[in-house]
Amino acid sequence: MGCNQGGKNIVVNENTPAADIFAAAKKEQARGQGTEAGDYYIEVERLYPYTPEAEQALILAAQAYHDDNALLESRISAERYLQFFPGSENAALAQYLVALSYYEGIVDITRDQERTFQALQELQKVMDNHPNTEYAKLAEPKFDLCLNQLAGKEMEIGRYYLARSEFVGAISRFKAVITEYPENRHKAEAYHRLIEAYLSLGIPGEASKVYAEFASYNKDSEWYARSTSLLNTGTQTNAGANPLRKIFLGSWQ
Repeated sequence: MGCNQGGKNIVVNENTPAADIFAAAKKEQARGQGTEAGDYYIEVERLYPYTPEAEQALILAAQAYHDDNALLESRISAERYLQFFPGSENAALAQYLVALSYYEGIVDITRDQERTFQALQELQKVMDNHPNTEYAKLAEPKFDLCLNQLAGKEMEIGRYYLARSEFVGAISRFKAVITEYPENRHKAEAYHRLIEAYLSLGIPGEASKVYAEFASYNKDSEWYARSTSLLNTGTQTNAGANPLRKIFLGSWQ
């Protein structure tokens, strides 16, 4: 491989000094070519394995790839760094870059959430294995966002089941949002939808139990007011027309 340095190509071979490859990589980064820079850093690790230069090159490669949105290459480099240098001072950064490679690939809740789940796992590792570091602090709000994302996916599926009168499936999804996730922005709606589902199944006793639990959780929620109206009158405030369509759209205004 080679790069342009002062109008001349640098060709990397078995005899190229590590310092020259580092210099070539930095020039690529200066040009905004993070992927090319990462490729050069990887050459250092390939030619000088198990050396301090290799350690430095791997973490720099992971960063350079990440900066160029080459998330897979960044993850591979960071994971390789953790494999060979797990106790180094840059281990927290490497673990964080692994987490980011999944986190920054998260898609909206209408699609598969495998990356969200993987991001959650890797962010947890950052917080568990490297507490009191800047990367643990950076990971925490991202961890919360991932939880909200997964809870949102459960809600989407639950609403779908509810609209199709598949109440048992809906109940399991809404219960998951309430019991399997820490505090999340979907929880109040999950209580309300759970009450809906139990009433639709003709089990008002279970609906009342959920309502009592909802009261201890958040009586000030708009969803609690709707649950109160539903239990007392059989209708929801501001329900409007065409309720099944509104369920599919994810709102009840």
